[in-house]
Amino acid sequence: MNDSESNLLKKSVGDIGLVESVDYYNNQSFIFDSGEKIPELSIRYETYGHLNPEKSNSILICHALSGDHHCAGINSVKDKKPGWWNHIIGPGKPINTNKFFVICSNCLGGCQGTSGPGSTNPETNKPYNLNFPNLKIIDMVRAQKLLINHLGIESLYAVIGGSMGGMQSLLWSIEYPDMVNRIIVLAATARHSAQAIAFNEVGRSAIIRDPEWNNGNYQISEGPNVGLSVARMMAHITYLSNKGMEDKFGRSKKNESHSKNNFDVEFEVESYLRYQGQTFINRFDANTYLYFTKAVDRFDLFIKGKSLCDTFSNMKASALIVGFSSDWLYPPAQNRELVHAMLQSGKKATYAEISMDLGHDSFLVEAPELYDLVRVYLK
Repeated sequence: MNDSESNLLKKSVGDIGLVESVDYYNNQSFIFDSGEKIPELSIRYETYGHLNPEKSNSILICHALSGDHHCAGINSVKDKKPGWWNHIIGPGKPINTNKFFVICSNCLGGCQGTSGPGSTNPETNKPYNLNFPNLKIIDMVRAQKLLINHLGIESLYAVIGGSMGGMQSLLWSIEYPDMVNRIIVLAATARHSAQAIAFNEVGRSAIIRDPEWNNGNYQISEGPNVGLSVARMMAHITYLSNKGMEDKFGRSKKNESHSKNNFDVEFEVESYLRYQGQTFINRFDANTYLYFTKAVDRFDLFIKGKSLCDTFSNMKASALIVGFSSDWLYPPAQNRELVHAMLQSGKKATYAEISMDLGHDSFLVEAPELYDLVRVYLK
């Protein structure tokens, strides 16, 4: 190990440090909301901190579409990758692992160890691919519930998530009202707009029309990498904001000279998007991307013929809903709509709006104002 690797593994103030292993929970079978069934459910998860004797200090973290179970610490000596929310989870941090037992699982349908389309069906000894059942956000939540039961936890101090994770947090408070004391929902919505669905459809089309997709039957190392890369580039644009992109890239040039190929990378923003696309195909599965985007498109808290506040009628948890000023994917008005419905239903709910220029992904970056909100709310 060289000096730079050694320094990376040193435990700095507030850091969890090296996460030496991850855990798996296995269940004999799982029935989806559609009625479809898989013969074996496997969930990959990580935990941080310690469960108190009363088992009352558990916080469940729900990841967004491109996230996974590794939200804090450094996941292994091999790749030394910090968790996607490492800056907010740890000893003394807003989600304080000196006080709380923090759990994060890879969502059902995922590609990082939890059962998904790339998993092997034990009945056929082949990957499920498109034979994996239709997926909804509620299926993810019900699978998480099995994990929480397995850990012997009857009550969750909080459920926290942003974007797709926020959708899961909302459903936890609705589906299991007696288990959840509080939720923190960041940059979420009650249901996708037509525009959000349209963006996802462009990404799915890029994957499906890639010849290497082969109707979902591909080897992981030989999948529809071009289509998945384009889908990621398209989605990543929706996660940013115009001002954020202008401030970071503007019209800065990557290459001032004109090559014989007129469509080589010319602008910095082009280089950035291509980098995002390339790194994504190295860690994500195309079929999982199809299933996850469909799941968020199907998410809808409006009960047919009733108002949104009826959806929250049985909710017992208090809620902190946070919107971000520059988020045009799930704009502040959609976050406020959730709080208005909760308040009209007589629930305890608070709305906070943070002014940031980084768009939808604002909840994933270091933000002192968000830290303060989370820290105080968890008290």
